[in-house]
Amino acid sequence: MINAAIVGMGWWGRTLVEAIADNPSDKMRFVAGATRTVSDEVKGFSEQHKLKLYRSFDEVIDDSNIDAVVLATPHSLHVEQVVAAAARGKHVFCEKPFALTRDSAQEAVDAVRKAGVTLGLGYNRRWHPEMTKLRNMIDSGDLGVILHVEATMTFPNALFLKPDAWRANKEETPCGGLTPMGVHAVDGMIDLCGAIDEVYCQSFRRVVEVDADDTTSVLFRMKEGMSGYLGTMTATGGGFSFQVYGSKGYVRLEGMTHVAGASSEERRTRLFGNCIFKPIKGPAETWEAERLDVTRAALEAFADAAEGRGEYLIPLDEMVHGASVTEAIIRSAGSHKPEKVA
Repeated sequence: MINAAIVGMGWWGRTLVEAIADNPSDKMRFVAGATRTVSDEVKGFSEQHKLKLYRSFDEVIDDSNIDAVVLATPHSLHVEQVVAAAARGKHVFCEKPFALTRDSAQEAVDAVRKAGVTLGLGYNRRWHPEMTKLRNMIDSGDLGVILHVEATMTFPNALFLKPDAWRANKEETPCGGLTPMGVHAVDGMIDLCGAIDEVYCQSFRRVVEVDADDTTSVLFRMKEGMSGYLGTMTATGGGFSFQVYGSKGYVRLEGMTHVAGASSEERRTRLFGNCIFKPIKGPAETWEAERLDVTRAALEAFADAAEGRGEYLIPLDEMVHGASVTEAIIRSAGSHKPEKVA
């Protein structure tokens, strides 16, 4: 059993705790928490879930009773927190995005390798049964030669951001919906299609009142030759689609994004909905996606890896590559040119 501390207790940090606590896990439990702002809501949540509440991250990693930290903190803090936790011998589960540059991601990976601890990353959609089916269809050749992969992810959350919220800061969340949503799709592309070679991004603000982009689109070229597209919007209705086109047909997965204000259970289990396989000949097959709490699945897989029960599903080199792609996307949005991924 892994004793974990949640660091960052905003709405998503609390969702991570609920994923384990609502139906107590036999692999992991949250015993402590830390956050920069200790509100009455945070105090009440801590009491409800019997969390020892710390005022600082250093207090958390100095506690010998804590085996692992789960980071639901701003992106800019991830690397220094991973490095510090690893130095204290703590396993680390880091919410996405892992880092915004390749070099910083590599620094964090080097630290966990040196310390011999486990690093987990919160791209939880990798664990969904429909992504597993899609991965198997690609690997088996059932879709033929892969031509193109694309995703669209939307939510209205930026319409409700206060100017002092960290997600309203362009330094923390460049390219609008890329870091809160789009990086999930980028990780899916890496998982299914391999390394990404080049990107082109356009990103701008249309309607939100805070100084943040609300409309972002990215073109990709993979090293294996297929193309890709990602669109994110943060000021419209919530939705998710992920589609892979092959020479024998395409698969489309539909669902939702993490819309603020939705129930914790809905955010964790309703990310996938209607699914379609359209072969080049014959009728389309449609089905409803299986339900799975992917947040819990990712956390329990992390606990298994930390206790030596198998490898975490996302390899460390893919974590670093994902950060390299994110860095290239942000660079392209500024240069208005295609950019190579390091």
